[in-house]
Parts: sequence; C-alpha cells; structure tokens
Amino acid sequence: MIRFYNTLSGRLEEFIPLEPGQVKLYTCGPTVYDYAHIGNYRAYVFEDLLKRFLLAKGYRVTHVMNITDVDDKTIRGAREKNLSLAEYTQMYIEAFFEDIDTLKILRADYYPRATEHIPDMVKMIKGLLVKGFAYEKDGSIYFDVSKFPKYGQLSKIKVSELKSGVRIDADEYTKENVHDFALWKKQKEGEPFWETELGRGRPGWHIECSVMSSKYLGETFDIHCGGVDNIFPHHENEIAQSEAYTGKKFVNYWLHCHHLIVDGEKMSKSKGNFYTLRDLISQEIDPLDLRYLLLTTHYRKMLNFTFNGLRQAQATRRRIYDFLYELHHRTFPPGETKEVSQLCQEAKDNFLINLGDDLNISQALTALFELIKKANVLLSQGVIKLQDKQTLHQALLDLDQVLAILPSLEEEPLPVEIIKKIEERQKARAAKNYALADKIRDELLNQGILLEDTKEGVRWKRLKPSI
Repeated sequence: MIRFYNTLSGRLEEFIPLEPGQVKLYTCGPTVYDYAHIGNYRAYVFEDLLKRFLLAKGYRVTHVMNITDVDDKTIRGAREKNLSLAEYTQMYIEAFFEDIDTLKILRADYYPRATEHIPDMVKMIKGLLVKGFAYEKDGSIYFDVSKFPKYGQLSKIKVSELKSGVRIDADEYTKENVHDFALWKKQKEGEPFWETELGRGRPGWHIECSVMSSKYLGETFDIHCGGVDNIFPHHENEIAQSEAYTGKKFVNYWLHCHHLIVDGEKMSKSKGNFYTLRDLISQEIDPLDLRYLLLTTHYRKMLNFTFNGLRQAQATRRRIYDFLYELHHRTFPPGETKEVSQLCQEAKDNFLINLGDDLNISQALTALFELIKKANVLLSQGVIKLQDKQTLHQALLDLDQVLAILPSLEEEPLPVEIIKKIEERQKARAAKNYALADKIRDELLNQGILLEDTKEGVRWKRLKPSI
C-alpha cells in the first residue's frame, strides 16, 4: 500500500489513482525571472523522488511542469534589462534545463509556457464570467471569492475574513487575508499585452496553472505538488477557479514540500546566504552531493542547509563509492551465494515499502546502507562470488533508479606526470626506499590521488575536493 499526506484532508491517505496503473502529476515549475536557487531545487528534487518512486512501483506517470514566463517578476526583470519578455525569460529557461539535468532530475513530459496558452486562459475566464464567479472592474477581471463556498479548504483560511469589494492585483501576496484575485489584468503602459476578447491585457498568475494542468492532464487529476508557500494563495486560488469552472474536483492529492533555510535563517541575498546551483558548482561542490543532501530530510520537514551538512553528504556518498570501488576492483571466484541474493531482495523490498509510507526517505536509505554494511562484511570474509558481485551491483542500480545519487566509477585518465610519479614510487618500493615511496604517496594525496597497495598491485582513486 502507498500512503501520502494529503494537504487537502490534513491526514495520511492511501494513494489510489484515478486510472489503474496511471498517475497524472502536476508540479509547479519555475518563474523564469532569475536563476533557480537551492530552495527551489529542494522542491524539484522532492518531486523527482516522488516520480521516480511511482515509476519504480510500475506506474505510468504523465508529468506536467509549467513554466511561468509572464508575471509581475518577469515583466519587471525584462524592463530593467531593457529586453523583450521572450528574450529575458529564454535565458533563464535554458539555465533551468541545464540545472535539472545536472541534478539528475527527470524531465517532465510537458513543459507548457504561460505565454503559449493565452487563448485557453481567455476561454476559462469567459466561462467564469458567464457562470457568475468572476466580474469586471476598471478593465481587469477578478474572481469573486464569496461566490465559491469551499474557498479555504486547502489552506484552512476562513472566508469570513473576506472584506467585501477588496481586490488584489499582485500575483503574489503574503498576508493570510482573503481577497478577490485577478484573472485578467488590463494593459498597463510599458507592459506586454495580448489582444483578446477580454480586451488588451495579460493573465494573472493563478489562472495559468489551472489552465495548463487541465489542458494536459484533464479536469481532475491525481497529484499536484509544490512548496508550502504555494498553498495560499496560489493553490487555493487554483482550486477555486478550476472547480468553479468545471464543477468537478480539481485534484485528489496535494503534496507540499517544506521550506529550505540556510544556517537557520531565511535565504536572502542581503544576508549573503543565497545560493544557486551555479554558485555551489563554482565552489567545486559535486551537484550530486547537493542532491543527496536535499533528499535526506523528509519533504514535510524544514531543511536547514549548511556547508557542514553538505560535507556529511559528501562523506556518505563517498562510502557508497568506496563500496562500489571495492566491488569492481577485486577478483572474485566463479559462483554465487544465496545469502547475497536474499540480502539484495530484502533491501529492495524494504526500500520501496518505506518510500510507500509518505516517502519515508530516512528508513529507505537505512535499507540501502544496511545492504552495503552487510555486503562489506561478506567482502571481508571472502564469501562473495562473481555472480554475487553482479547481483549487488544491479541491486544498487535498481535503488539508484529512484535516488539518482550513485557516483560514477568511470575515472578520467591520469595526467602523464601523475603516472610517472606512481611508477617512480613503485621503483622506490621495489628498492625498499620506503621514505621516498611515502613522500611520493603523500604528494599525490595532496593532489587528490589516493594510492592503495593491494595483492593485485597498486590502485588509485581520485578524491573529490573537500567542501
């Protein structure tokens, strides 16, 4: 059984998709006014874990992630850079795709852009006007919250807080007060606009997601994800306008990821604790160490990002690498051991069972590291055979189809001068000049090359820079 915590009901629920074997998933994508920061990627990595888990359970997943390329922020950014909206947003769209590939985030099936779906938005807004859920004021069109009795069902905001006639034009607002919100914004001087049956203007942010999700997934679909900061007003408004328009339930399961903070504080450029993926890569941080760190805290708990935590993530992934390295560089006798196949099957079963409990990542990772721990004991005892090696490797690959954190065993060729140093050390050892041999080993270690003397000869590992 799979259970998820549904924000809508406020409890754990068994997951039952609308269509057997098929999951329709919508995840809130980037607003492309700047490079995405690590808080954004905390949510995207959580959503990737969810998707990979569902795939591992045998579901077909249709995944839609929107790209918000017209809103207050993108318009402001384009104006400041003296670029067209399309030119400005395209830079950050390309950067977003580079980043998600770097973090091994599976690409969605569809990435609809808001600017490509204006006619669909106009159609929904006209329908809301006809049904009496929307009204026009000074050339803009607003959703009348008082006409939707279930408003507040997701966020638990009380509609009684509504002040009659209060409207808000901003795409985002933080006060937990109920307002009528803009569906369509009248053209303002200097802003991009579309010539439509509603007049010249542009859509509000909230209508974009309602239209793009329903276009690709249907009027009712299985799972909608995002950060907790999206619950109100964005997701609450999505539900209101979608259900008012269709008369049907919008989404069955709402999954929300908690905030990422940095060193115990909210991330802010003014505090100097604001990081993009590119910032961290420029400091020679392995992006998969970041991915691992973002994965390890349960999605409904706040994640405190620290460089010490990143160092711990690096060390943990190093343990996996060391195990794989031993597995691939030892010589094993032919045959197989029943104990190994049982260990692998238990690990895979426990891994998926725990993820099925609202993505219990800590227990799922325990299954992974218990497998490595027990296999290391068998390695030291000389129990493992050639077929066992392949079984263990495949088990780790199966788990990594969900985690996507395994390090590569493909080493870059060593520079000629390093190879000469290793040969020089071998000659020193043969001549019993151990002082010189140790000196060369330490020099190479300082350059990030670890040498290991084994019965099969000298082996080397390339160490990652310390964080």
